Amino acid sequence: MYIVPIAWLYVAVMMAVAEATNTTGTVLGGIITFILYGLLPVGLVVYLMGAPARSRAIKAREQTELSVKAAEATEVED
Repeated sequence: MYIVPIAWLYVAVMMAVAEATNTTGTVLGGIITFILYGLLPVGLVVYLMGAPARSRAIKAREQTELSVKAAEATEVED
């Protein structure tokens, strides 16, 4: 699942290194390149890919809470 983001971060690091070591490039340019082409897009994609898992976890937690409340209500009635 994480092979594509890892590969893209590798590409972004290589782009940043090329920017920083170029005769007209700067280290600041390399850092900005890595952030804008690497960290921000990969972070967004990983966040969006994790959305279904987060919603399943929320639903499971809500279901667990409902079953606990139902069990407590049953114990109180007895």
